[in-house]
Amino acid sequence: MPDLAFETLLWENGQAIVAGVDEAGRGPLAGPVVAAAVVLPRNCWIDGVDDSKKLSPKSREEVAAIIRTKSLSIGIGIVDHTTIDEINILRATMRAMEDAVASLTILPDHLLIDGPHYRNEGIPYTTIVDGDAKCFSIAAASIIAKVTRDRMMIQYDTMYPLYGFARHKGYGTREHIQALKKYGRCEIHRKTFHVNGISI
Repeated sequence: MPDLAFETLLWENGQAIVAGVDEAGRGPLAGPVVAAAVVLPRNCWIDGVDDSKKLSPKSREEVAAIIRTKSLSIGIGIVDHTTIDEINILRATMRAMEDAVASLTILPDHLLIDGPHYRNEGIPYTTIVDGDAKCFSIAAASIIAKVTRDRMMIQYDTMYPLYGFARHKGYGTREHIQALKKYGRCEIHRKTFHVNGISI
């Protein structure tokens, strides 16, 4: 379970505004990559906050609503499928994270980033591998990012109903791959991604 150990060290060192940052959507074959930055009040604890992958869709929605109520600021960054194809998924993820931080309404003293990669010349940051399972603020960001992206994919399902986006959210499930083989790509598929070595 994630805890407040990383945040507490920063708070005790005078860094009052700490933002957790995470993304959703690096692995799918379709749709955007979405990042969230979440600033919670000092010592804020919300029951149910965990790595978003460990929560059911219903639980994520419920906890996300509480996070939105209690947070000091939430920033969202979205990079679409076209840009992912143009600059690659790693760079697109970094851009989404940077956009999420930039859209916060208060300037953080420090960022806690999920994963080993990040860049930000203006704000000190710490990268944490598996941060969504260790760090409370990152776990909160993972929930906001996942819920935001899932809602987008459900909307896309109404536009492209042949692919089942509402169910698999663009990930390479058997259902999705069978639909790709039958119908080919739709507008939101990532053209630079591959399934079993075969370009989609």
